[in-house]
Amino acid sequence: MAFDPSGIAALSELLKSPEEDDDSSDDEKRPGKKLVATANPGSIGPPKKIEKPGCLPESKEATNSRDIWSGAEIPEGGHGEDEFDPRPAPEYEMVFKQAVTTEDMYLQMTGRNPSTASCEDLVIKIKLPDTEYNDVNLDVTDTFLNCRTPKYKLGVHLPHPVDSKNGKAQWDKDRELLTVTVRLVREYDFLTK
Repeated sequence: MAFDPSGIAALSELLKSPEEDDDSSDDEKRPGKKLVATANPGSIGPPKKIEKPGCLPESKEATNSRDIWSGAEIPEGGHGEDEFDPRPAPEYEMVFKQAVTTEDMYLQMTGRNPSTASCEDLVIKIKLPDTEYNDVNLDVTDTFLNCRTPKYKLGVHLPHPVDSKNGKAQWDKDRELLTVTVRLVREYDFLTK
C-alpha cells in the first residue's frame, strides 16, 4: 500500500508532539500551503539531549578521549601487572596440544583438524635461566597464569578458559624450563566428541 503526499502529511500531523504544535505558526496551518513531513530516520528512538551553551558535557573524559574503553569499564585488580616491579618477563611460549591417533592421521574418521578448535590442552613453556626449582612461585587460575621468581615475573592472560584444578607443571633443571600443561575448557567442546 503506497501513501500519497497528502497521506504522508496527515500522518506527520498525527505523529507531531504537543510541543511542535505550539511552535507552529499560522502560516503553516493555512490551507493550500504545502506541508513537509518532519519525520525522518533520525527521529526514531528517544529524543536527543541538546547541550546548552556554557555547560560541560556529562563525561569530558569520554568525549575527548580516543580510547576504546572508559576507565569504568576496565575490571579492577589487574592480574600481576605491577608497574613498579623492575623484574623482567622471561621468555615463554604457548602451544596448543591435541591427542592424535592413527584414525586421525590416516583415516580422518574423527573429524579433527589442525586448528586450535580440535586441541585439548594448552602448554606454556617458560624459560627461567639462573633459577632454582624452590624459587618458582606459580599460580594458575581459569583465565590467568602468574609465575614469580626472584629474578623474573610473568603474568599472562590465557587465550581460552582452562581447568586450573587439574593442571600439571614440570621443571627441567638442565634446560631451566618450566612446562605448565592445563586442560582447555570450552563451552561447546561436547559437540565435537
